[in-house]
Amino acid sequence: MLDGLRQFIADVISPAHDPSGLDDTGYRLAATALLVHVISLDGEPSDAEKRKLHSLIESSFGLDRGTADKLIASATLVEGEAVDLYHFTSVIMRSIDDAGRLRIVEMMWELVYADGQVSEFEDNVVWRAADLMGVSSRDRIDLKHRVAARQSAPVSES
Repeated sequence: MLDGLRQFIADVISPAHDPSGLDDTGYRLAATALLVHVISLDGEPSDAEKRKLHSLIESSFGLDRGTADKLIASATLVEGEAVDLYHFTSVIMRSIDDAGRLRIVEMMWELVYADGQVSEFEDNVVWRAADLMGVSSRDRIDLKHRVAARQSAPVSES
């Protein structure tokens, strides 16, 4: 776990990243920490949220279950020590392109809807993270509607 934290700090200090995205450890750790933050907002993550997080991490990053578990454990540690979202979003901004950032926002919405309820806190954190990653309000809301439609859940405007 400490190696993950050390790598994350090194990535924050060193801006040398592959702009195409999905294979950078710092980017993966930062994105996973954001996702862990989302499922932790309304208390203890539900089983549905944990399953969805694992599924997203495995499929988005092409990881096996064990590697995904390690990444999530490291991200949980890093997220617990963070004072704001900027630490994660700044790594993401330096690491990936617009399409990659849109995918992260979409993943956040998928986790928000995983338990069938959208809290005001969850909606707000997705808005703040999207803003810090340079994702427009229009794109954020479009992604929210798209995910909600797949989940057959009602959508409130924000």
